[in-house]
Amino acid sequence: MQPGYLQALETGELKRRIDKAGQWSTRCCLCPRNCGVNRLEGELGFCRTGPLAQVAAFNLHFGEEAPLVGENGSGTVFFGHCNLGCVFCQNHDISDNQSTHQEVHPNQLAWIFMQLQKQGAHNINLVTPSHVVLQVLQALELAAGDGLNIPLVYNTSSYDEVHTLKLLEGIVDIYLADSKFFYSEQARKYADAPDYPQKAKEAILEMHRQVGGLETDDQGIARRGLMIRHLVMPDNLAGSDEWLQFFAENLSKDTFLNIMGQYRPAGMAHNYPELLGRVSGNQVETLNKKARKLGLTNLDQRSSGIFRLLV
Repeated sequence: MQPGYLQALETGELKRRIDKAGQWSTRCCLCPRNCGVNRLEGELGFCRTGPLAQVAAFNLHFGEEAPLVGENGSGTVFFGHCNLGCVFCQNHDISDNQSTHQEVHPNQLAWIFMQLQKQGAHNINLVTPSHVVLQVLQALELAAGDGLNIPLVYNTSSYDEVHTLKLLEGIVDIYLADSKFFYSEQARKYADAPDYPQKAKEAILEMHRQVGGLETDDQGIARRGLMIRHLVMPDNLAGSDEWLQFFAENLSKDTFLNIMGQYRPAGMAHNYPELLGRVSGNQVETLNKKARKLGLTNLDQRSSGIFRLLV
């Protein structure tokens, strides 16, 4: 299966998408923050990112879901900063919008993509890309012209605008989408984004419309489709049961779902006593059982079973 961005390059559609993303960046409306700043002229909005993307790290990563990792690893590119900013973020040193990382021009980002492919990566995994869609598309045009031919993964918090996701239709092969807060109160308190629940639901539905459920090759490696992550939080602050119901009612049953039990207080979580709790293996297994009862059977195997029960 050929990655979608190759056809978009051949038809000129990729160039048209770059032009549109550039237009939107002059009064930035790429994400739900809708800051309205001219990022191409160096004006900074919520994400504190101007015309160039910042890259904190890139490597072959083996901690992702099995369909992404395979034997060779997922080619992850960790972008600096974030358009959401959860106070408990486990990548706080990278996502904090006051941090500073290496700025890269499109040709340098394209070089990173090519290096990861040369190292055997099964895919290019864009970690927190919502605020750098323009820069990714610019680099992708160059890398695809140089021979990039592995699937593109959009690894997002799901705090995305549907109109921006439509720019990525036929270009992104795999969406790896978080489902964080089901209710506005928690989204406002912990991410200053009271509209997160609505925006994330709309985004997840759009991603599913574009790519459907997960498709893998003969080796079990993801080639196309939607993969959902849900991080279970203490005291059900994420609304886990409600998210499972939403998935069951709105997504195909073969949508890959990873119910994650590895929450730990990080970032600024120490300022919120309710975020200092832990999530037990029993809680995660109970949610996996509920998911299966709802017909969601394509579950990440690491998120259930005896090993989790030992936590």
